[in-house]
Amino acid sequence: MHALKDLFTSDVGLMSLAGLAFMLGMAVFFVRYFVRHIEEDARKAERVARR
Repeated sequence: MHALKDLFTSDVGLMSLAGLAFMLGMAVFFVRYFVRHIEEDARKAERVARR
């Protein structure tokens, strides 16, 4: 319980939460970005293969 109190009330704990939130946000962004571009490249390759 003391660890949770420190996590949410101390400067170091809040900075740790901010860092974790930022990294998780980056992970979500990059996964979506890569999946979108992989699908786009697959569609382009399919169009070229049909020619």
